[in-house]
Amino acid sequence: MDTRTAARRWADTWVSAWRSHDAEAVAALYAPDCVHRSLPFRAPHHGRAGVLAYVRDAFADESAVAGVWFNTPVVDGERAWVEYWATVRDRDGAEVSIAGCAFARFDDAGLITESRDYWQATDGHVPPPEAWHRA
Repeated sequence: MDTRTAARRWADTWVSAWRSHDAEAVAALYAPDCVHRSLPFRAPHHGRAGVLAYVRDAFADESAVAGVWFNTPVVDGERAWVEYWATVRDRDGAEVSIAGCAFARFDDAGLITESRDYWQATDGHVPPPEAWHRA
């Protein structure tokens, strides 16, 4: 699979999976021996099972999703990056907005072999900037 197709599938799957809290759909994007790091100083998650555990934990912190937007991925060779934005309700029902960037490296089958995220959260509903391209 070419990287552009894999990256678009990555972004599209994250949008639908985040909205429905489908951790298995996200984990299926990753190679069995992948390495994923969420935030630079956290310990990495190894393998598809590690990604699945991480995503399940992240989704468990949310009681509802108000909106999820992923920009169009930028592709360079076997790598891609994409900006994302979401507004969720935390376990206590308070709205939280999350904005970040995800980076991934894909294998020939279109599975993610290596990824990392950088993100920031703030209290309340903050929509993406109007000029921000929302996919």
